Amino acid sequence: MTTVALAGSTGLVGGNILTTLSNLQDVNTIHAFARRELTGHAKLKAIVSSDTATWAAQYPQNTDLLISSLGTTRANAGGLEAQRKVDYDLALDLAKAAKAAGTKAYVLISTAGASSASSFAYPKMKGELEEAVKALGFDHTVIVRPGLIVGARSETRMLEGTLRKMATLMGSVSGNRLKDFWAQDADVIAKAAVRAGLDCVEGKQKEKNVLLSQSDIVRLGRTEWVV
Repeated sequence: MTTVALAGSTGLVGGNILTTLSNLQDVNTIHAFARRELTGHAKLKAIVSSDTATWAAQYPQNTDLLISSLGTTRANAGGLEAQRKVDYDLALDLAKAAKAAGTKAYVLISTAGASSASSFAYPKMKGELEEAVKALGFDHTVIVRPGLIVGARSETRMLEGTLRKMATLMGSVSGNRLKDFWAQDADVIAKAAVRAGLDCVEGKQKEKNVLLSQSDIVRLGRTEWVV
């Protein structure tokens, strides 16, 4: 049986990860970090604090896998520096806590085009985070790089909303063939992340560092997905 820690459990992808983990018989406990109370999942042991700076100190012992889907937008955070405190600083602090606690496998939801050499702030930040967590030396580090994330959001920018509607339409008329190579459903991303992480814990993954591209996400999260 596997014990999982989850950061970013209230986001679009993170919420789907929480649901996916809850439905798997091989997962017995889910320690989910959150700013507000979480309910509705029998295996859930929520770690709730509005002060995210306390999360790393509360990281649970005897946890096999950490999955991080932490992320916010620059607008919601109130600027690039504030966004970095969540997307980079908090994510890295939790990864360090996981490593210190003996967690063997780590899965990071990143983004397509992430690169520390990027001239754009967001993919550069994500690329820097990828490099930082790999340097921690987990037995297995899985980087998941989705494209446009498709799913219902309570808030979205106009352009993103238009693109999501376009992706949904293209997927519906083509059996997903015109969508999957540039946009992936949030539940598919979640399942791919969970499957990749559990493969590491169960000894099915031999590589130390694993990169999941958009085609890998679709393969693991839909084509080959088995409960």
